[in-house]
Amino acid sequence: MHRILLLYLSTFLLLLLIFINCGSDGAPVTDSSILVTSGSAERYAWENQTGTEKWTGADGGNVTSNGNRTSTGKSHTGHETVTSTASSVPYGKEDLEEPVSKNAEKRLQLPKGKVPAKSECPPLGLESLRVEDTQLRASSYQRFGLGAHRGRLNMQAGIHDGDFYDGAWCAAEKNKNQWFQVDARRLTKFTGVITQGRNSLWSDDWVISYKLQLSNDTHRWVTCKNGTEEVIFSANKDFESPVLNILPTPMVARYIRINPQSWFENGTICLRAEILGCPLPDPNSIVNFQDGAASTDDFEFKHHNYKAMRRIMKAVNDECPNITRVYSIGKSYLGLKMYVMEISDNPGQHEVGEPEFRYVAGMHGNEVVGRELLLFLMQYMCREYKNGNPRIVRLVDETRIHLLPSMNPDGYEQAYKLGSELSGWAIGRWTYEGYDLNHNFADLNTPLWDAEENELVPHKYPNHYLPIPEYYTSENASVAPETWAVIEWMQKIPFVLSANFHGGELVVTYPFDMAHDWKAKEQTPTPDDSFFRWLATVYATTNRVMSNLDRRICHTDNFIRHGNIINGADWHTVPGSMNDFSYLHTNCFEITVELSCDKFPHEVELPMEWENNKESLIVYMEQVHRGIKGVVRDKDTEEGIPDAIISVDGINHDVRSAVDGDYWRLLNPGEYEVTVKAEGYIPVTKMCRVNFEDQPTICDFRLSKTPKQRLREILARGEKIPKALILQIRRLRLRKMRASRQS
Repeated sequence: MHRILLLYLSTFLLLLLIFINCGSDGAPVTDSSILVTSGSAERYAWENQTGTEKWTGADGGNVTSNGNRTSTGKSHTGHETVTSTASSVPYGKEDLEEPVSKNAEKRLQLPKGKVPAKSECPPLGLESLRVEDTQLRASSYQRFGLGAHRGRLNMQAGIHDGDFYDGAWCAAEKNKNQWFQVDARRLTKFTGVITQGRNSLWSDDWVISYKLQLSNDTHRWVTCKNGTEEVIFSANKDFESPVLNILPTPMVARYIRINPQSWFENGTICLRAEILGCPLPDPNSIVNFQDGAASTDDFEFKHHNYKAMRRIMKAVNDECPNITRVYSIGKSYLGLKMYVMEISDNPGQHEVGEPEFRYVAGMHGNEVVGRELLLFLMQYMCREYKNGNPRIVRLVDETRIHLLPSMNPDGYEQAYKLGSELSGWAIGRWTYEGYDLNHNFADLNTPLWDAEENELVPHKYPNHYLPIPEYYTSENASVAPETWAVIEWMQKIPFVLSANFHGGELVVTYPFDMAHDWKAKEQTPTPDDSFFRWLATVYATTNRVMSNLDRRICHTDNFIRHGNIINGADWHTVPGSMNDFSYLHTNCFEITVELSCDKFPHEVELPMEWENNKESLIVYMEQVHRGIKGVVRDKDTEEGIPDAIISVDGINHDVRSAVDGDYWRLLNPGEYEVTVKAEGYIPVTKMCRVNFEDQPTICDFRLSKTPKQRLREILARGEKIPKALILQIRRLRLRKMRASRQS
């Protein structure tokens, strides 16, 4: 009798083990089987080879189907990879006084003879649009699109020949009687002139030499002389490179004319210009002219190179050590560190329920306004927190904020050494190796759209946390070290919301940035399009310049009629953008803010840029507290469940819980059906309502283990299996058998 019972029990246990390895517990299958160690510091490429699943880690190590690593290695930035994203500190504190690599300093030095001349006076503001169209005149022009109002330094043309918005002033005639005139509107000490040729895909036009003429009344003109001889200034040798000429002696006048003397023989008279001059007080005028907008904040309004940036960050950290921490996420190609300022009431710690926010600037090294804004922002938040500003105190206490001022430090240093007016439109945009970082992230859009066309999403291919393709992690992949540093940063910290700053336009763009089928441009919304539009609108409507409906357009695109926001792919397609990668590979929603028409404005413009963007920077950070948030816990142990999938009915994009089980789902006001599922647990669905207040709705979830998971844990501990569990598993097994017979 005992032998029969033992045989019966051993047979039953064998069936249970078979059931655990092969059977179903009745719970719906999640897509966690194709995302390995989700919530860890790495994501993995996935491929299906002859019916078997294979993942490849970012460091080349393989991952088995249960998520175990078969080999280990270094990450692309040289750091050991980690598997925890929260509670611990993934980056150590930095020494901001360590010396800069001599190799980096040597490589970034300008060759002898290339160091630009200095002018004692700033630009009047043709490029930055402080000089209005009505202040510009010309002797003649070929057509409206080539009128005097287009003769601004770095003005960009449309892509079509004969475009309404062309890339220079071009005279209607080819003779030495042509001129381009600027009215400074007050007596000004003129010290220099910068010229470029015509920006065009179809024509080669530039001025080779010119004279300068000055006047106070436009009737009597005086030509600039060096002693007794009229000066003929050497101008451009190509259409793009800016050329600076310093006047032999500064001259005081109200009007200045550029009078071309020679031009490219196969072209015509075309130029773009900037005038350098210092406005003088007019004792006969009761009008108090202001040079730009004064700021009430006592900051160092200047451009900060690598060493000066470190000095500012150290000063902020010294002033507010209790709420700030400086760390580095990696190094550039030349070895310059990519520093981040963390602002939080508990620096270095991820607090359960507290969202992580980031700002990124300097992806293109010559687009510098964002870099300076983040340096101003960290000083502002430090001081306002100390002063008890309730808005800033609440933001710091309830949010963990990360500010990366320079994603491309090598590119910035190249542009900085040439200066704000002489770096042109492109120098410093790329990394030292020549990468455009905004096209350098993995293209996750194409595999997602292919899977959607084959109806594989979300059951066989995820709609979130998309794996990085294996080609992108190969040794021959063209990926910049700066890109890898940011990718690993994204993977180590559970960011919820982000914005990255660019320059050269005034508009806010939102994903997707890449158009379907590689089209040049096409409206390509995400499943979260309505919330992305809200995010873009929040920044644009609180920005002083963007919200001005009477402002002049920057170059060729009139974004004012669209509220200064646009879907990125509907502007121009950008495969491999950071916005799309952030949305598809992590939980983080990210937009791009084009901050100014001038990519590298003179430092006199910086107080105005700060005032234009101060409110926008703060109100955008506050949006991280919209939607729902909560903690997904084990019902029995009350411990947080990592990698739980949070799905919102009607939105085909999920998010996942962090390592402590906390999650954040950005949503517009409304009522939502939210389902949470995790491997080994029974899914739970509940209704969550998002209100209009700027506080998230708390939606916690408690999940019960599936019978199969409970059995695994009991067997692992060597404990006796409860009779209730045995009966429950038997019922599930019978249900599965009936279902298979019916099918």
